[in-house]
This record gives sequence, C-alpha cells and structure tokens, in this order.
Amino acid sequence: MSSKKIGFWSVWALGVGGIVGGLFPALGVVIQIANVGAPLAFAIAGTIALITTYAYAKLSLAHPCRGGTVTFLNQAFGSGLFSGTLNLLLWFSYVVMLSFYLQAFGSYGVSLFTSTQPIWKHLLISLAILGTTGLNLLTANHIGKSQIWIVSFKLGILILFIIMGSSHIDISRLEPVSVSSLPSIFAGAIAIFLSYEGFELIANAAEDLVNPKHTLPRVYYSVIGFVILLYVLIALVTLGAEPIEQILAAKDYALAEVAKPIMGQFGSVLITIAAVFSTISASNATLYGSARFSTIIAKSRGFDGSQINGIAQSSIGLFITSGITLIIANFCDLNRISTMGSAGFLLIFAAVNLANARMHRYTKSKQWISLLGTGICLVALGMLIWFALQTDPQTVWVLVLMVGVAIGIEVIYYLSNNRQLHL
Repeated sequence: MSSKKIGFWSVWALGVGGIVGGLFPALGVVIQIANVGAPLAFAIAGTIALITTYAYAKLSLAHPCRGGTVTFLNQAFGSGLFSGTLNLLLWFSYVVMLSFYLQAFGSYGVSLFTSTQPIWKHLLISLAILGTTGLNLLTANHIGKSQIWIVSFKLGILILFIIMGSSHIDISRLEPVSVSSLPSIFAGAIAIFLSYEGFELIANAAEDLVNPKHTLPRVYYSVIGFVILLYVLIALVTLGAEPIEQILAAKDYALAEVAKPIMGQFGSVLITIAAVFSTISASNATLYGSARFSTIIAKSRGFDGSQINGIAQSSIGLFITSGITLIIANFCDLNRISTMGSAGFLLIFAAVNLANARMHRYTKSKQWISLLGTGICLVALGMLIWFALQTDPQTVWVLVLMVGVAIGIEVIYYLSNNRQLHL
C-alpha cells in the first residue's frame, strides 16, 4: 500500500475528470435522439449511475485495492467462465469508451481549422492515439500529474458557459416533455450512459484515501450528483440558446457551436480547447487503465512473467488496446460507438450490483438496493437493444460479437490449459 495518502478533493477531481470528458461527444448524440428531452435523458442516465455507486462504494471499502471492478467480480463469482467473460467484456468496453473520447477529440480539434474535411479529423484521431500510447510507455509518474489543473480549467469554462448562457435562453425552445416523447428520452438516456462511466476510477484509489470509510461514500455520491447537475444545466442552456436544427448540424462539436452566440468567437475557442484537453486527458487515463487492466487479466490467467520475448506485458496490452482503438475510432460512427459502450457498461454494472448483493453481509450492504440496481441495469440494457434493433440492427450484431468473442477466448483458455470449465 502506498504511504502517500490522498484526500477528498484529489479523488473527487479524479472521478469528475474521468466522467466529464464524456459530455462533449454525448451532447450531440442525446439531443439527436431525445431532442428537447435531452436534459431529462441526462438525469435518467445519471440516476442509474447513482444507484450503481452504492455497490461500488460498499465493494471499494470491503476490497480497497487497485483491481477495482475486476477484484469485485472475482471475489463475488470466483475465477470462472462468468467472471472471466465479464472481465474481457469490460476491457472491450474500455476500448470502445476510448474511441468515444477520441472521436470527440477529432471533431472538436478539427473545428478549430478552416477546413473540416474528414481526413483531418482522422489524422487528429490517429495522432492522439499514437501520442497517448507513447506517453503511456513512460513511467506512471508522468501520467496524470496535471489532472487537477485540467479538471479545474474545464469545469471553470463549463460553469462560465452555464452562467453566461442562462441569459440567452429562449423559453419557447424548451417545450414541455410529452408522454409520446418518453420512449425517445429513455432511448437517449441509455444510449449516452457511457458518458457517466468514469466514476469507477474512484475504486482504484480506495486504498490510498485518508479515512476511506468516511471519505469514499462522500466522493462517489458527490461526484455523480455534481455531474448530473452539470450535464442537465449544460443541456438546458444548449437547447435554449440555439434552434435545435443548428445544434444538430454541428452535433459532433455542438457545445463549441452553441458557445458562439453566448460567449463570442473567443468563448467558442475556449470551449473547444476545454473539449480537446478534456477528451485527450480522459483518453490518456482510459488507455492507461485499460492497458494495465489487460495485464491484470493476463496475470489472473497464469502469465506470471513480467516480459514475453523481451517485451513487457503492460506494453503488449498497451499496443493491442491502441491498435484496436485506432480501427474503431476511425471507422465507426459516433452513435454506434456510444451504443456499444453503453451496452457493455450496463452489463458490467448489472454484474457489479449483483456482486454486492451476493456479498451483502460481508460488505454490510442493504441487499435490496443492489438487486434493484441489477434489475434497472438489465432493463436499461434490454431497452437499448430494442432501440438499436429499430434504428441500427448492425449495432446489435456488434454487441453479440463482443460477448461471443469474450466467451470464446475464455473457453479456448480453459481447453488449451486442460482446466475444468466452470461458471
């Protein structure tokens, strides 16, 4: 365990920084699906995340280690096919999430130039992947040194946007939500659930917290509560300040476009810079976590050497993660990426809720809360699949492929090592 303890605000910044990067790609997606119901969609998605934080808070206190979700699943279900498949699916979902951030980085980055040809967006995405891969080859001390500064900067810009934008809201553009629009609002909420995922990073810092029993629950709940409020207010200002047609015309960099009439050209550039900083820092943190996570999976499967043919396991995981991300981020549609990632994390969070319900005596939890969380996540997943079948059936096949590949890799591992296959 590290002898250097960290306090409430350091972990709070880690949690908020891990989440808010998802706002920039998610805003245009949720407005396209839910229209004026986007603020409610953000609130619904946040409520699902808030219920799941109960399980994460309890499990983090019971198992304060850097393994996070992997440790929780293995402790609750053992090292079998079920937990192994979920661990691989979590890694796949990290890759999709990384692509989600990088798409936003490319879109906002290219909006700074006079030419918005797709080639420049793809070039920025590719350079970002290569750059963060190179950064992650350095020691961990070089990773995230300026995290608090970056979080403070982007939150300051976003809060300024809300304050200045409140005087530009045209109430006539914020129509009351009708019953007929509820299906699209729920669809929007579930499709951008990925934008709340970063709170699980808090679990990795549990063992380094000062007085974790008191601090950890406050960090979890305050982070999610703050982000829900931030997302809802930004969605309200965005919809109230500009006609929805103009927002959707620039949906990949909607916040920067809406900032022009509110904050002027300089303010729009500030928002763009905040988006670029936010998404690249979130990409860097996600790439670091996912590459490290692949190493944890390898070790749990008996690869106990630190190197394979002279190459560090962590570097192999980093290169594989970066290579897959390079393909997904450059060749997949943002809406499809959001749907794939949200589905993966809804399934993982359902399992984490179930893990806490299974170990409720050990974690000193109220079992019914985590069972409720499991049910809500599974219902949300079912709704997302149904929505995808109606709008983009190919996405469902991608989800099936993700799960199938995860199961297949686990089965091959057991058979090739002559181990008994068990759930």
